[in-house]
Amino acid sequence: MPVTSLVLTSADVPLAVHVHRPPGDPLEPLPAVIVMGSWLTVKEQMADLYAAKLAARGYAAVTFDFAGFGASGGVLRQTEMPASKIADLTAVARFVAGLSTVAPGGPGALAICASAQYTVAALAAGAPISSFASVAGWFHDARSVAGFYGGADGVADRLARADAAARRWLLDGDLETVPAYAAGDDRAGMFIEMDYYASPERGAVPAWRNEMTELTWAHWLTFDGLDPAAAVRTPSVFVHSDGCVFPDHVRSVAAAMKGEVVWGTGEQTDFYDRPAQVEFALDAADDHFRRTLGVKR
Repeated sequence: MPVTSLVLTSADVPLAVHVHRPPGDPLEPLPAVIVMGSWLTVKEQMADLYAAKLAARGYAAVTFDFAGFGASGGVLRQTEMPASKIADLTAVARFVAGLSTVAPGGPGALAICASAQYTVAALAAGAPISSFASVAGWFHDARSVAGFYGGADGVADRLARADAAARRWLLDGDLETVPAYAAGDDRAGMFIEMDYYASPERGAVPAWRNEMTELTWAHWLTFDGLDPAAAVRTPSVFVHSDGCVFPDHVRSVAAAMKGEVVWGTGEQTDFYDRPAQVEFALDAADDHFRRTLGVKR
């Protein structure tokens, strides 16, 4: 599918954007969907994969690098900050909603893994997104995410490292990083075996930097991705499985938002790029967007 690159800004930070469209008239208004991937990732990973497949189904699909990641600007490189990502998504949604090449009624958003909780928070704050699809959505609060990092002691250690990293940066501008993914290295953002991030044929693509600043921990470990759901009534679908993270959280978030739940099979990262899970998720999302964005069949 044809892909166009452009640049827009969020809080004066340049964001690198891809627009995927089917072949044909570039001025034809199409239903638009913003697509985002997991934490610490770039658009060239799961987001562009889903966007290309949505374009093949007749959508204008928009991906972008959040501030500090990939080709986008931003001073605090490789730092996962939910508040910043929520602001970036809102800026992109406002931009897309204003395009004359976007059909009335949109845009929608398809969010994979951690970007799902950011999208819900953005919706609660008024982001102009008309329809939402969560795929293998990661929704956490401080108590539940602690289980991934050794409980209260593991969280305390990481918050202490974040404090030290903040002090170093404020003193001399030094922004030290640890791996975003390294199996067996508990200093890394992700340290359990995950082939997606290890394999160049999957997620270890050239555009991705396998780095994370330890500033990240102060933002990631204290974020509440559950509470905003109660304030959202955007039409939503949640594609998930019992093999994915936090299935009970997905059920509770969906219930709070009065959203539809579509249950499949597979592990978390299967939904990032494995054909069976990707097509299953796209079928559910496509059906949802066609009903809620007024897309003609």
